[in-house]
Amino acid sequence: MPGKTVIIVAMHGMPPSDFPKDQLSEWGRLHSTGASGKRYLELDENIRNWPRTLENDPYHAASYRLAGRMKELTGLEVIVGFNEFAKPGMGESFDLAVRSGATRVVVVTPMMTRGGSHSESDIPAEIEKAKARYPALAVGYVWPFDEGKISEFLTRQLEPYLA
Repeated sequence: MPGKTVIIVAMHGMPPSDFPKDQLSEWGRLHSTGASGKRYLELDENIRNWPRTLENDPYHAASYRLAGRMKELTGLEVIVGFNEFAKPGMGESFDLAVRSGATRVVVVTPMMTRGGSHSESDIPAEIEKAKARYPALAVGYVWPFDEGKISEFLTRQLEPYLA
């Protein structure tokens, strides 16, 4: 019997609009210096654990709507993983997939073009960490995307506005 496949949608993440601005600024200063000390980790955890609503984080809500629609279209379990600011983080999303019985995970991101640090570096790094934690887990990363197909998709979205 074939194993279970789970899709992870790797999303960027956004800070909630009602998160204290002074803490977000401090997080940003520490993040920009590459800090990973106790205070940075505390602030990062505070941001990720902040309660999300449609009003304070529409990106978070849209991420889950996207995952829900992908589940309808594929019939597979779809888990959202955030690179920053929200939970579950990418590492946690792999843990959730394995706990649900996944033997194969396919990672996809809506970050479509080359040049972004998340899609080029951060997501592949999280995939490598997951492979080390779960050596029997097969993992695929659907990226980079064909730029011709991205251009065609975006052009189709323009059609009603150009008619």
